Amino acid sequence: MEQVVSGEQVLFGIILAVLIAVLAWRVGALAGNGAWAAAILGSFIIGLGGLPWATLLLTFFISSSALSKLFAQRKAQLAEKFAKGSRRDWGQVFANGGVGIFLVLVQLLYPDKLWPWLAYAGAMATVNGDTWATELGVLSPILPRLITTGRVVERGTSGGVTLAGSAATLGGAALIGLAGWSFTPQLNWLATAGVVALSGFVGAFIDSLLGASVQAIYYDPVRLKETERRVELEDGRPAKPVRGWDWMNNDMVNFLSSIFGAVMAVGLWNLINY
Repeated sequence: MEQVVSGEQVLFGIILAVLIAVLAWRVGALAGNGAWAAAILGSFIIGLGGLPWATLLLTFFISSSALSKLFAQRKAQLAEKFAKGSRRDWGQVFANGGVGIFLVLVQLLYPDKLWPWLAYAGAMATVNGDTWATELGVLSPILPRLITTGRVVERGTSGGVTLAGSAATLGGAALIGLAGWSFTPQLNWLATAGVVALSGFVGAFIDSLLGASVQAIYYDPVRLKETERRVELEDGRPAKPVRGWDWMNNDMVNFLSSIFGAVMAVGLWNLINY
């Protein structure tokens, strides 16, 4: 993965990141502040990491944005359960890609090392697998079960899993794994894609586990439903979550699970190459 970062590459990265952010904002995939965040994050990752890093980021963004639009009308009735809609804001952008900024800087310090890029692939596989599970899992005709207790819950419930959602998770993680292998032809394709895909799948599993246990969930007295959205009482005071930690919102859950996926990818790679 050793490479020299040129001024032309950095400039290309900035231009490409800004163009993608503007296009995503125009088609409704990003909110205004999300577009700014994507331009900044993309400039770092594409400009400093080059094509291998850019491809993983774009694979995640394009595939997840496309799935957000797929069957949007059928998923609209579940919108009140999620903290945010399909237009990603700055928090979602950095929660899903923020680990990449740190890792691409580490790659600059250790250009001859493979592990920063592997960690990045594991993080991207995690957030892509989780996004695919969310977007496709809610369409399952079978109600999900809470990952911690097995209790049947409503569609869209944090920590709820289905067989279809699990299959989508594996598919999203595997896509990143295959995209990652295309830039490491010197490595065994099955090992590279397998490590990244498995790390993403388990990372998304951790995301569900956190969502079912410590993520803040509130009760909406108007819709009479549980929701990830913060709820205000009649006097304007913020309501306390009915379960979970108040600071553990969906963005934090995504961020922590992406770190887990990154660490697992490096660990698995070292294990099979010991």
